[in-house]
Amino acid sequence: MGSKLSGPSGSGGKTIAQNADINVTPFVDIMLVLLIIFMVAAPLATVSIRLDLPPATPPTGEEPKEPVYITIQDSGSIFIAEQQTTIETLAVDVCAALGGGSPACQEERVFVRAQPEVKYVSFMEVMNDLQKNGFYKVGLLNEDIE
Repeated sequence: MGSKLSGPSGSGGKTIAQNADINVTPFVDIMLVLLIIFMVAAPLATVSIRLDLPPATPPTGEEPKEPVYITIQDSGSIFIAEQQTTIETLAVDVCAALGGGSPACQEERVFVRAQPEVKYVSFMEVMNDLQKNGFYKVGLLNEDIE
């Protein structure tokens, strides 16, 4: 807050009166410092996640393949499409469902879905077996429970 040292002219004596105007210079300085801090800190807050997005349009001449779904039921039984399988023959049956027995079948995407009451051990057994046999492109599906 500032003050006036002289009164109105002709008053004879000097009086000190208070000036109620706000000094905005420190306020502007603080705001500029905060702006610089946020400008420097904002790029550090972004996190990059690698996404494997499909192309916008399928390549011409190729029809998209029907996806292969592995379903795990509450009872522990495993199905590939409508065919029942076991954990021991899962990799062979997945390659057969993908349309070939070659090692290239491991490059195709496989979807895994489980019923809501499936135990975590059963689910992870299927995931570990797929990974052990070279299936690294695995999508997980869930369904809304109503």
